[in-house]
Amino acid sequence: MICNFKKEASLNHTNKQVFHSNNNNDLEQQATTTTPLEIIETKKEEEEEEDFFDYSRRSQWLRAAVLGANDGLVSTASLMMGVGAVKQDIKAMILTGFAGLVAGACSMAIGEFVSVYSQLDVELAQMKRDKERGNNNNNSNSNNSDKEEEEERLPNPLQAAAASALAFSIGAMVPLLSASFIREYKVRLGVVVAAVTFALVLFGWLGAVLGKVPVFRSSLRVLLGGWMAMTITFALTKLIGSSAL
Repeated sequence: MICNFKKEASLNHTNKQVFHSNNNNDLEQQATTTTPLEIIETKKEEEEEEDFFDYSRRSQWLRAAVLGANDGLVSTASLMMGVGAVKQDIKAMILTGFAGLVAGACSMAIGEFVSVYSQLDVELAQMKRDKERGNNNNNSNSNNSDKEEEEERLPNPLQAAAASALAFSIGAMVPLLSASFIREYKVRLGVVVAAVTFALVLFGWLGAVLGKVPVFRSSLRVLLGGWMAMTITFALTKLIGSSAL
């Protein structure tokens, strides 16, 4: 009897160990199976949030930044190429590029501030007219939330002006720095064209990525526009300089 009792006890002990080990294995399997699913669900939620993001909210500062960078790059490079068409002096080319940087940054900032402030006045006047018409009499809670969203969408003149001036300066520094340390005339022109080409493609790609638009078409459009501006400026300045007007 004692032997049978010991055998039963040992069997019960082994069964408990097997049961606990099976439970541990089940828990481990559940952990291994649920973790990838949770990761996938998290990724799906992040993708859905990204899809629901309103990229038009970026249009205000994105337009000012991309426009300012391209304008600074193309206008300064075109000025330097135009002067380089009639003068091979590096000092004249650098001074022209620096003057174009300062004048262009100030012009872009002031122009952007005035333009965006005019847009702000128009939108505020429209909001005032809508309020006077009694559009916010019913459903005050929803109308308050709509009003907050409208205020968030209002353009910021100072933000647009600062972004435009800073972007213009960054774009203008590319041809200016690329030509600063090269004495040889032809090599200098080639380096300026190469640096501007690379920067045009980069700015086009950056604007496309931030705005979620086709990258190739955006980069090609920016590149062709910059090449045309530099070519026309160089050719016309060369023609006028050679005609001794």
